[in-house]
Amino acid sequence: MIEVEKRFREAIQHFWDARKKQEQKQIEGGKIDAGSRGAVTGGTQMAALEVLVTEILIEAGLDQVDIKTRTALELPGYYRPEKKWDLIVVSKKRLVAAIEFKSQVGPSFGNNFNNRSEEAIGSASDIWVAYREGRFGTAPAPFVGYFFLLEDCAEVKSPVRNQEPYFEVDPLFKGAQTTNGRHAGVSYMQRYEILCRRLCLERLYSAACLALSTNTTPTQIAEPANDLTFQRFVAALKGHVVTFIGSTR
Repeated sequence: MIEVEKRFREAIQHFWDARKKQEQKQIEGGKIDAGSRGAVTGGTQMAALEVLVTEILIEAGLDQVDIKTRTALELPGYYRPEKKWDLIVVSKKRLVAAIEFKSQVGPSFGNNFNNRSEEAIGSASDIWVAYREGRFGTAPAPFVGYFFLLEDCAEVKSPVRNQEPYFEVDPLFKGAQTTNGRHAGVSYMQRYEILCRRLCLERLYSAACLALSTNTTPTQIAEPANDLTFQRFVAALKGHVVTFIGSTR
């Protein structure tokens, strides 16, 4: 049996180690985007997590040849011809699973939150309409998963005031009321928690995971919501795989 918790911690540590190596490589190469942008453009930070999920899928009964993480990741859409996912499983001419592994590291949390939200909603909407149109084989429906890693720092835990020039935002985003009668707003961490939970509530994603991690060695990992933990994410994924395998016998 895979030691999921231990391997999960190692995979998150690999994320930070890979970022540091990419930043250093950018600096040594004299690239102008050295620093945080250099790390983002490296694109291999989630490799250890992809390996862990791959091994979990194999343990659940899938063939390794059916699991893709590096190449051949394109899936057809409805609003666009195709999109590359981070991990997909195609078995017996059916789409079994499609998973996104996303992250956000400071300092630009504001604009990036909206970008990540739009990306997550759009990708899920696209793939489900494509499924409806018969692009991915017959039932059962695929598992569509969303994993999000957020840097654990003071900026993501501080209230962020909403801009409401014409209409009030959803009360869940308002946060505590201040002494002047206004609302402080919720933090970016809470915004991501609401996002992930509602992505599942509206069935855009089969399961979601939200993890916070400090940029330290060793990293400190927190999972702020009991319904969005990696263990629950993995349990939902394995349950789906078992159902799929049973349906093909």
